[in-house]
Amino acid sequence: MDVALALAESGQPAEIINADSMLVYRGMDIGTAKPTEAERRGVPHHLIDIAEVTERTSVAEFQTLARGVIARLRDAGTVPIVVGGSALYTRAITDHFDFPGSDDEVRARWEAELARVGPHELHRRLAEIAPESAAKIEPGNGRRTVRALEVAELTGGHRPSLPEWTYELSDVHQFGLWLDRAELDARIDGRVEQMWADGLVEEVRALLDRGLREGETAVRAIGYRQVVQFLDGELSEREAKAAVQRATRTFFRKQLGWYRRDPRITWLDATSASNVAAVLAGIGLGTTAEGEVGASIQLPQGARDPERLHHP
Repeated sequence: MDVALALAESGQPAEIINADSMLVYRGMDIGTAKPTEAERRGVPHHLIDIAEVTERTSVAEFQTLARGVIARLRDAGTVPIVVGGSALYTRAITDHFDFPGSDDEVRARWEAELARVGPHELHRRLAEIAPESAAKIEPGNGRRTVRALEVAELTGGHRPSLPEWTYELSDVHQFGLWLDRAELDARIDGRVEQMWADGLVEEVRALLDRGLREGETAVRAIGYRQVVQFLDGELSEREAKAAVQRATRTFFRKQLGWYRRDPRITWLDATSASNVAAVLAGIGLGTTAEGEVGASIQLPQGARDPERLHHP
């Protein structure tokens, strides 16, 4: 928001495009830390609240939507600022990124088999067909296992790795934020406690009435899945909170691993007051003192441990 407002003040309009897969769902506000209207400070946001929790969403569909918004904004002379989320989504938007095809009949057959034998048995079969893919999917994640088996059947193989660093879009600039690991963990724990205080459990109850349990994507979101388990009596409230905190830290480390491999990202100290100036200078739309920018964008030696970094 600060970057967008700074650009607007200089006469260059800018708008924000969400790249978080769960902010697309209406009603999933607390658990996703969805920015409120007040927090958006008048900056237009795109691809938020565009789906019901019962709808299936995919990264391929998200890629199409996001690129459409980017094209419209650029045609209107507006800078699109993509914010989020996961490496899969941000790279699908910016990079040359083709998705394997899909076949409803093949997928339905594997989904029926999932219902019959369970996710662990299906994962074992995937390991026989495509061991490299199976190694990157949790045995209990039936949805991803089904998709991997579908792709393997349609293409004769399944590539779990992201493609090389080749932009599909022109004039892309990437910035990531790094933060001390201890502080990040403390923020994660505090955020989960605040989500509970803000009414996450009540939010999930309301979403269950709207079909959350029947949705294939939304119900798997970190925070929502664990609260559903708590409401179902599978976890105590204390256990559910701890599970959300652990899952968030795991997600962070996994996404950081992907982002850290991308040599095109300029890393910024998340606590620096000069980040807006550094971003504006980095995209050629602002100026700042050379020393100030250098201090902002250089990755300190103490932060090179990937466990201590935050993702874009």
